[in-house]
Amino acid sequence: MLEWRDLIYSAAALAMTSSAPTPAGPAANATESRNPVAPAVLPLREQAKLRDLWLKNRLDRLVPELMRANKVDMWVMIAREYLEDPVVATMLDAESMHARRRTILIFFDPGGGKPIERLTVSRYGLAGLFTPAWNPELQPDQWKRLAEIAAERNPKTIAINSSAETAFADGLTLSQYEAMMAALPEPMRGRVKRTDSLAVGWLETRTPKEMSIYPAIVRLAHAILAEALSANVITPGRTSADDVVWWMRDRVGQLGLAAWFQPSLGIARPGAQELLEGDTVIQKGDMLWTDFGITYLGLNTDTQHLGYVLKDAEKDAPAGLKRGLAAANAVQDVLTSTFKTGRSGNEILALARAAALKKGLKPSIYSHPIGYHGHGAGTSIGFWDNQGPSPQGEYRLKPNTAWSIELSAKSAVPEWEGQEVEFRTEEDAFFDGRSVRYLDVRQTEFHLIKTRE
Repeated sequence: MLEWRDLIYSAAALAMTSSAPTPAGPAANATESRNPVAPAVLPLREQAKLRDLWLKNRLDRLVPELMRANKVDMWVMIAREYLEDPVVATMLDAESMHARRRTILIFFDPGGGKPIERLTVSRYGLAGLFTPAWNPELQPDQWKRLAEIAAERNPKTIAINSSAETAFADGLTLSQYEAMMAALPEPMRGRVKRTDSLAVGWLETRTPKEMSIYPAIVRLAHAILAEALSANVITPGRTSADDVVWWMRDRVGQLGLAAWFQPSLGIARPGAQELLEGDTVIQKGDMLWTDFGITYLGLNTDTQHLGYVLKDAEKDAPAGLKRGLAAANAVQDVLTSTFKTGRSGNEILALARAAALKKGLKPSIYSHPIGYHGHGAGTSIGFWDNQGPSPQGEYRLKPNTAWSIELSAKSAVPEWEGQEVEFRTEEDAFFDGRSVRYLDVRQTEFHLIKTRE
């Protein structure tokens, strides 16, 4: 196991030498090792320290940028225990795992270049990141205290997270909205504005501190996946698809991590028109596809890789399968070349599809942001069941965002009597505003599974 701090130091060195504003892994055309070394997982205390360091940095730097860019001088979020606003859930320190009873967070910009005031209308200060602003012994009514704070500061705009477009900015429930509005002085009620730009901006933006370590998180996921697609786990003729799926779940649990979705493993086989799954036993000559993601340090990964089970006389995958993977890599290249700040997801999708089709490729593109959530806040670039424009794709691409470059390419395989096979790939990447770089390179060669002697 590689020491985690070694990867942190390597990332820090990259940050100092790269011309990009934030580090994001090796060059886009770098080739991934078939057997990447996994970094050791940090003890929970060290994880908490790191996450709180990141959170303080985000609150200090990102919140003022977002509020001033959107001309908002007060931002109010309200969450109840086990019913967190998606944004509030990411603003809680590492020891505050849920909102307590009712947690109200307030950001206020006094103007004049003064620091943003951070208040919580609750009994708890959230590790010193927010100033407690409610003493129930002096004012028993939490809603009245919220109204007092607003009246004292007299904001021109009170932003709330309420949006018909995205769940990430729709965290304020109806009952909490009604109670807040009833408590506010009548002149202030007209200043309350529904907005999604603050919530989405907070969730989608990745900071330099996060990006110095995100590549190592993806490396950890890649190492688990590489072992899953190896003879350490798979014995042809005995191991089923579900055996591999549950090995991955067990491995994630053993490491103290979380899987943010149930892994998948599908078997492509000559003559089979659909992927085989479940209790289907893996055989020599099968192509394997897996979809796998972990959550670590509050950040998510999402990877789809391909493996091949060698026949007895084989040393590599058939040339037709290798061409299929190369076709998927070519679609990746086309897609990432169309990333440009300010373009909508729909525009990127249309440009990428047109360029891929012009090259004779058969693409399907369904890429999404990643970060605090596996399917993260930000614009969508296609869906597997919709290769046209969508309302979710109208949002504009922003810099300093992380992405799952998820797509597929269809290609005929001569060794399988010309059968057309779908080659699905997914790699995590970072867009710095100028170019896309993979966080821990990308797969360009099959994971090879050889029967143990």
